[in-house]
Amino acid sequence: MRRTLIIIAAVVVLAGIGAAGYFYFFNNTADVAVIPNATNGEGLPIIDETAPVTEVGETSTTTIISPNTPVQGAAARLVKISEGPVVPGAIVVNKKAAASSTAETRVNYVERQSGNVYSYVTDTTARTRTSNKTVPGIQSASWLPDGSTAFVRYLSGENFSTVNTYALPATGSGGFFLSQNLSDIAVSEAGILTLSSGVNGSVASLSRIDGTRPSEIFTTSLSSLRVSFAGKNQYLAFTKPSARLDGSAFLVDSSGRFSRIAGPLSGLVAKASPSGKWALVSHTSGGTMRMNLIQAATGESIPLPVATIADKCVWAADDSVIYCGIPVSPSPNFNYPDDWYQGAAHFSDRIWKIDVAGRYAQFVLDFEKEDRGSLDATALAIDSLNTVLVFVNKNDGSLWSYSL
Repeated sequence: MRRTLIIIAAVVVLAGIGAAGYFYFFNNTADVAVIPNATNGEGLPIIDETAPVTEVGETSTTTIISPNTPVQGAAARLVKISEGPVVPGAIVVNKKAAASSTAETRVNYVERQSGNVYSYVTDTTARTRTSNKTVPGIQSASWLPDGSTAFVRYLSGENFSTVNTYALPATGSGGFFLSQNLSDIAVSEAGILTLSSGVNGSVASLSRIDGTRPSEIFTTSLSSLRVSFAGKNQYLAFTKPSARLDGSAFLVDSSGRFSRIAGPLSGLVAKASPSGKWALVSHTSGGTMRMNLIQAATGESIPLPVATIADKCVWAADDSVIYCGIPVSPSPNFNYPDDWYQGAAHFSDRIWKIDVAGRYAQFVLDFEKEDRGSLDATALAIDSLNTVLVFVNKNDGSLWSYSL
């Protein structure tokens, strides 16, 4: 009996360690009155999941605008691409259609259960499975800008203690592994930015998009960081967010010099604009979420009238606007952003647009009115022409597109 109890206790402990590793790795109330859409949106367009799928290969001057008239035809513009669950991190690409002079907009994404890659054409609603390579248990995907390859991350090994990063081509052919146990990764036309961390600090490296010729970008004594590109020859680094610790955000130049742009702030999350001229920074103060725009050149901080976690936002390619999932009434009984990352807290969001030049926030979509469901928006992505916004509903893992 004693031995049985010991075995059961050991299993529980190991399960707890695996769950803790998962959350560690993948890791406010805005005073705004929202005027909801009047359109109820009967019968949303939806891809038929049972139909055959085509396979290829096997100081604030910021103001707020709540429109007096509803968004017209919102239901017809909102489409459920996949019932899910999908891997957070889809990409929207504008490409010239085959045998045509016109461009088409494609959404490439990875199915979580199988690891298969799918491509969805927004104009025709055609969905194609482009890769049937099985990579189960993927937790996140970072795509090259042309949608050709997704760098997917998943846990394996005893107690799920090993972090794997695999370059998964959209066609399913080829592919390669990066070093194991990378603490973060970001990709762009410039290459693959990777971060390796340990007790003595972190080392960031940049390699070609095929994984060759890695070169060291910077080293730091900080051992718990997230990194991303911030324009040309510049990077954004910020401490992994926690409501229990003050965090800071830094711009890092090509010589590896750190310049603090925000912090120390509790629960800090930062997202650089594509040019690196701006950074969107969220944090918590007194249990309330707040959000600011930081101008990199001057350090000017502009408080925004809406608030969320910066990971629930996406920048337009030209730095002009930001789209965010803004919680309607987040519960004060949680620690943000920790509880949201770990799945203990869920939001009911509306989509808002923040105009950077005009410094105003504008209501875009009331998901609950259109679909009669709750939206917890994550992994937002937008095409280079600012015509299609996609997002994952964290509540059920479904993938959606919205025509802007």
